[in-house]
Amino acid sequence: MVDATNFIQCFIQHNQNGPSGLDTMPRSRKSQIALEATPFYHCTSRCVRRAFLCGRDEYSGNDYEHRRGWIEQRMKALASVYALDICAYAVMSDHYHIVLHINAEKANAWSDTEVIQHWHTLYAGNFLSHEYLAGKDLYDAQLKVVSELVTEWRERLMSIGWFMRALNEDIARQANAEDCCTGRFWETRFKSQALLDAKALATCIAYVDLNPIRAQMAETPETSEFTSVKERIATAQSTPKSSEPHQPKALFPFVGYARQDMPAGLLFRLQDYLELVDWTGRHIRNDKRGIIAEPMPPILERLNIDADHWIYNTQHFESQFKSLVGTVQSIKTKFQQFGYQRTPGLGLADLLA
Repeated sequence: MVDATNFIQCFIQHNQNGPSGLDTMPRSRKSQIALEATPFYHCTSRCVRRAFLCGRDEYSGNDYEHRRGWIEQRMKALASVYALDICAYAVMSDHYHIVLHINAEKANAWSDTEVIQHWHTLYAGNFLSHEYLAGKDLYDAQLKVVSELVTEWRERLMSIGWFMRALNEDIARQANAEDCCTGRFWETRFKSQALLDAKALATCIAYVDLNPIRAQMAETPETSEFTSVKERIATAQSTPKSSEPHQPKALFPFVGYARQDMPAGLLFRLQDYLELVDWTGRHIRNDKRGIIAEPMPPILERLNIDADHWIYNTQHFESQFKSLVGTVQSIKTKFQQFGYQRTPGLGLADLLA
C-alpha cells in the first residue's frame, strides 16, 4: 500500500499533466490506494472482448448470463479471506463495479497462524509456512523467515490490488475455458477511485447500486439482479416486522450514524439508504430535470447534499470524478494534512458540497 504523501503527490501530478488537466499516462494501482487517505475505494473492471462478459451476445446468440453469478460468488468468497469488506457491487453486461473497505483493524488483529491460514486458502504458501501450521519445531532463522512472510501476506490480504487480481484471474480462466480460447479477457488494469468522505461514499454506493436501472436492465432496485441493493432488500424483507432489518452477512453493514461504541460499518441507516435509492431510481427512470418536486429523503438533508446535484452525480459519477472523490473541504484537508499548498481538481468537488 502506497504512502499517503506519495498518494497525494500522484494526485497533484494527475491534475497538472495533459492538455485537459488530466494525466494521459496510466498510473499504478499503488499510487491510487493509500489507507491513510481513506479506507473506501470504488473499483471497476471491464471486459476487452467484443462478446459480452455476461448476458446475451446478439451477434453470436450465445448467452453468458451465468457468468454474473461467477463474479458475485467469487467476490464474496474472496471477501471472507481478505481483510476487505464489500460495501456495494453491480455486475453488468461487460463490466462490474465494487466498492471496497480496507479493514486494517481486522487484518492487524489476526494472529500469525490466522494470517497463514487465510493465505493458504487461496495460495500454496511454502514449505516453512506449512511446517509452522503443523506445529513443527523450527530454527530461529526459519521462524524469522516465517515472520517476514506473515508481514508480507498480512499486507497483501488487505490489498485491493491483490483482491482484484484474485477475482479477475479466476473469472478469466473460467471464461477462456468456456470459450475454448486464450488471451486477455479483461482490460489491462482495473480503475480505482478513492472516496474521501461520507458524501462521496454515499453517492458512489448509490451510483453502483443503480447501474442496472440507468442501463434499463431493471425497473426497480429490488429487481436489479446481481447487485448489492437487491441482496440488501431481499434480506431486509425476510426480517420479522417487529425486528430491526437483517443485513446480508457477506456485505459491510449499515450501522447508523456516528455514536459511541458503534460497530464497524457504513455510517448510515439501512432504511434511509434504501429509501434514498428508491427515490433516486424513480427520478433516473423518469429522466426529470430541474427542481425536484417530491420531498427529498432525510438522508440528503443530514448529509447536506443538494438534490439536483445528487441526481446528476448518481448518473455521471465515473465521468465526473477521477481518482480522488470528496467535497472541497475533504480534499483540502487531505492536502493540508500532507503539507501541500496547492489543491487542484476542486471544481468538480463543488458538486458534492
